[in-house]
Amino acid sequence: MKERILQPINRPLQGTIEVPGDKSISHRSIMFGSIAQGTTTVDHFLDSEDCMRTINIFRAMGVTIEQQGSSISIHGKGSQSLTEPVEPLYFGNSGTTARLMLGILAGLPMFTTLYGDISLTKRPMNRVVDPLRLMGASIAGRSQGNYLPLAVDGRRLKSIHYHLPVKSAQVKSAVLLAGLFAEGITTVTEISPTRNHTESMLRAFGVELNKNGSDISIHGKQALTATDIYVPGDISSAAFFLVAAAIVPDSQLKLLHVGLNETRTGIMDVLLAMGADLRIEEEQVKGGERIGNIIIRYQELTATTIEGEMVPRLIDEIPIIALLATQAEGTTVIKDAAELRVKETDRIRAVTETLTKLGASVEETEDGLIIHGKTQLHGNRVQSYHDHRMAMMASIASLVATSEIAIDDISPIATSYPRFYDDLNQIVQ
Repeated sequence: MKERILQPINRPLQGTIEVPGDKSISHRSIMFGSIAQGTTTVDHFLDSEDCMRTINIFRAMGVTIEQQGSSISIHGKGSQSLTEPVEPLYFGNSGTTARLMLGILAGLPMFTTLYGDISLTKRPMNRVVDPLRLMGASIAGRSQGNYLPLAVDGRRLKSIHYHLPVKSAQVKSAVLLAGLFAEGITTVTEISPTRNHTESMLRAFGVELNKNGSDISIHGKQALTATDIYVPGDISSAAFFLVAAAIVPDSQLKLLHVGLNETRTGIMDVLLAMGADLRIEEEQVKGGERIGNIIIRYQELTATTIEGEMVPRLIDEIPIIALLATQAEGTTVIKDAAELRVKETDRIRAVTETLTKLGASVEETEDGLIIHGKTQLHGNRVQSYHDHRMAMMASIASLVATSEIAIDDISPIATSYPRFYDDLNQIVQ
């Protein structure tokens, strides 16, 4: 446990920040580079606890991976060169690693055991396990394979056409990755578009995928060829500073080289819908991903409604969006976000409890939140719920509170944004 006490600042935020590399893309770069043939280089890699779990897992399976800060070299020799690990694979708090790796491990000729920390052990895995079993995977574990630890006895897989029952890029990715090892063509049908980093990066590694409306298909038995990857700044990390500048009077921030993938930019759409002064400069495409600099200035905000296909594009940002809504005039409604119940914690409940303790007017619904603004926040002692995004949200709340906020444990922040407080201190000086 690592407590942090934050004082109100009572002054504008000013400066320029380059947020760390995107977590989703960093994970995938290691996975795909490790099963590819040749040396893959990754620049601006997110050097966080979660992403290091992925590196250590492939090292345990015989892949040579060299790291110098945010630069990574992966010396891949193809998926068939991976060796059976002699010890269980530890995923820490990384749900992305666990769910995507199930898709890869299910089709490899080896036996593996997977486990995680107390938080990850409570997160449901049947959403991935069920379709993989339809493909012929052998996966055993607690509650019929719904929770870690899990044991995977890799074997030959068959292709399927799977209709996603949830809006989840992780489930989509796990099935597509298993499809790489399956006979025939595997197709996934989405309810609505989710993050497409897996599809974009697989194409960069030379894999053929076909998209027809909401169907995404992959041919089995394709080999990956090494490539060079640039990881853009993580918009989920940038979101905390975008909201900070939007709610602290007279603030202006510039965020450099942020990923602008259209499946991830829901936070920007919400800010604009609320009346934020936000613009993009120096937009370009790098490594197959759109990036740009985001300029945001403080401006009075009004409430909005967040629902439907917008939700998958900002699901990780909802805790900080909820804080944003407390500082907007009117009632903001967030719905169709039941997925938040099975994140690192039940984020709907955690957000409600935290913001209520800080003086906000928040109602919890089955699939979202109703937030009445504008409210003056005050200090209090709050929990992180072992959730990095909850700890960072409470930290940003301290910027507009009337008295100090004490967070019981900020150590989870290291899973996605190790230098968060360095960047925060830089803009409040």
